[in-house]
Amino acid sequence: MDIKVEFEKLKGWKLNDDSIEKKLKFKDFTSTIAFMVKVAFEAEKLNHHPEWSNSYNKLHIKLTTYDKGGLTKLDFALAAKIDGLLSTTSG
Repeated sequence: MDIKVEFEKLKGWKLNDDSIEKKLKFKDFTSTIAFMVKVAFEAEKLNHHPEWSNSYNKLHIKLTTYDKGGLTKLDFALAAKIDGLLSTTSG
């Protein structure tokens, strides 16, 4: 897998040495939590879970595959799902 090629397919993510990250802002707390629930269902389908935190209307998502020591196809698959959810979410 070519990390740079996969990364270029994403929108608004930051590439680190061993992870990709995205910071989001929604209109309120309820919108933020609703989005997190949608992501949780997608993460369960992939059996790949984000490291994330939120404060009121802000959400920080970090994806990496700890047991592989860095980025894998699962990280990019979940990031693409997240981007897809964002395109259909009014936040």
